[in-house]
Parts: sequence; structure tokens; C-alpha cells
Amino acid sequence: MAPSPSFPALSAVAAGLRAAGCVFAEDEARLVLSAARTPDDVAAMVERRAAGLPLEHVLGWAEFRGLRISVGAGVFVPRRRTEFLADRAVAAALRVVRREGRPPVVVDLCCGSGAVGAALAAAVRRAGSPVELHAADVDPEAVRCARRNVADVGGLVHEGDLYGPLPVALRGRVDVLAVNAPYVPTGEIGLLPAEARDHEPAVALDGGSDGLDVQRRVIAGAPEWLAADGTLLVETGRRQAPLTAEAVVRAGLVPEVAVHEELEATVVVGVRPAPER
Repeated sequence: MAPSPSFPALSAVAAGLRAAGCVFAEDEARLVLSAARTPDDVAAMVERRAAGLPLEHVLGWAEFRGLRISVGAGVFVPRRRTEFLADRAVAAALRVVRREGRPPVVVDLCCGSGAVGAALAAAVRRAGSPVELHAADVDPEAVRCARRNVADVGGLVHEGDLYGPLPVALRGRVDVLAVNAPYVPTGEIGLLPAEARDHEPAVALDGGSDGLDVQRRVIAGAPEWLAADGTLLVETGRRQAPLTAEAVVRAGLVPEVAVHEELEATVVVGVRPAPER
């Protein structure tokens, strides 16, 4: 049997990616070589990357909070800044475990690939507690992808618009509601990098005239689903945070704006007050 052809050298793959305009060509070349099964795979992956596909779509996965999250073509790629949303959601879920000694009920809304829910469930399980995890998205491709990512942590993914597909039994029971709804203003979509603009679904990016159309709907509906002392966490833009916080106040939730400078991430938190006894 003839020997299989050898893989190209790292320097050769990096040179091809650099010629295509990839700034971190050597790092990307390492990832391509680690993911490819044959030399033909390497060539095909370099060609797809050179055509402008996001690296994560080329590899088939994105790294998120220490996990490899499956990301198919046409699915929103989880950003590193969203790890801040996941971190805050994990902390809220663990507070429930410590305070009440039970598995937290978690919803990852506008879930995309399901990265936030999968990362949260994995972290809480490492701390010794199971999680009741639900995720939902309106995009069928995202739902198929999310189901792959949350399967190992026993999560359920529902297809539909916002709260519409969630089980009715979740009303008033959700301890942690993590939301990465689209928040790019429509007029700024054209300013996004081509990788996002051309290869990610508009429904995951376009937040309407000021970027907050979907956020407002999510926040307005949150009190119906949150448990007493339940926590809503919404990723938003730094300059949009005051408007997001205003929507949280209008919904009757106690607001907090959290910022992570290094990740350039902003999360608006809203807590549903427990009823007075």
C-alpha cells in the first residue's frame, strides 16, 4: 500500500493564510493542521479561510470558556467577550446551589450555538451540582448546532421566537436567564468585519434601529419567567448599557451594569425581587 502524502509544513500553511490576509496566520495554521485529517483537508481548509469564512466555521468549532463548541456554517460564532456573560451566569447559578441546595434552573435565550448554556452547565457540574438547562433560538441551524453542544450536559434546546417555545412549566421557576440577543444597530451592520457580515446570520446580529429591539422584548417578558431572586443577564454594548438598564428598571427588576475592561464586555443584570413576607 502506497504511503499517504505528508502534511505540508506549518510555515507553508501559514504563508498561504498570510497571503490571504490572516493577521494571526501562524496560530491559525497550527489549528488547521491539528484539525485536518489529510493533506487534502489542509488545502480545502486554507482555501475556505482564504475565501473569507470565519476560522471557527473552517475548523468546525470555537473555543469558549475552555470548551470546544461545535459551530456549523451559518451559525453565530461565540465571542470571547461573551465569556463574561457566562462567568456572571455561572456565579448566579452557584449562588442558588449554595443558598437553596438544589439544581439551578437555567435558560440560555437567543442561544446560538448554545455556548453559554453548555459552559454554565459544565462549570456548575464541576462544582458538584446538576443543572436543569433549557436553551432556545429562532434559527433552525443554530438549534441543530446547540443540540450537539448541550447534549453532554443534559440540556434541552427549543426552536422558536424568544420565550414562545419554552415549556410552560418554566414560568416563575427560572433562576438564571442568560441572554445574548442581537444588539448591533441595523445601520452599523455594514461596518462589521466581513467574516461576520457575510457568513453569520443577520438574525443573530441585527438588533434594529438602536440595536435594542430584541433586548427590550426579552427584558419585558423576563419577570413572568424568573423565580423570586432570579437573575436576568443580558450582554449589551457599552454605549447601549444605560438604555438596557432602563428597560430592566421598567420591567421591575433591580439593575446592575457590569463591565470587563480587558474583554471589552458589558453585561446588564436584573434581579427579580423576592416578595415581602
